Amino acid sequence: MVRAYSQEHIYRHPWERVTSASWRKFADPMNKRALSHILEVDTLDHKLDASLGKLYTTRAITIHAPGPWFVRKIVGQDICHCIESTVVDAQSRSMQLSTRNISLQNFIEVEEKIRYDPHPDNPNSWTICKQETSIKIKPLSALASMAEKIEQRCVEKFQSNSAKGREVMERMCKYLEAEASGISA
Repeated sequence: MVRAYSQEHIYRHPWERVTSASWRKFADPMNKRALSHILEVDTLDHKLDASLGKLYTTRAITIHAPGPWFVRKIVGQDICHCIESTVVDAQSRSMQLSTRNISLQNFIEVEEKIRYDPHPDNPNSWTICKQETSIKIKPLSALASMAEKIEQRCVEKFQSNSAKGREVMERMCKYLEAEASGISA
């Protein structure tokens, strides 16, 4: 069984500020508590295609393994490694991120897609964020009903982390706004 959910959020900040906040959110020490599930982020590759106005990046993200503690004990791992691929299209003002786990794939598959675009009602001042996440627990033989419960717990945890991420993004946008105005935050 696959659990999937989608959500939208409107940032009342211009696209350029929101995408800058997205790049800086993991590096800001003020965000360590809210993003405590993130252990490490490393840029593996980046490429700028100047003729198309696109930036391509690949990052490795190490997180605390999702799911209840007893599942982590069964699996034997407390961490999960993920790959994030990002495409920023400066011409169309779009940023698309796709993240998936590369470890624990025998037990769980998670894919998250996030897209930032100027909001159609106020494209110069607001940004719309669309997020889609799918979580699939691989059947644990006769424990399929337990797998469904674990998927639901993972969805709840991912939704909670998404809310924390939006709070961090809002704080980073306000910081960048103050920085651009020459005001110390």
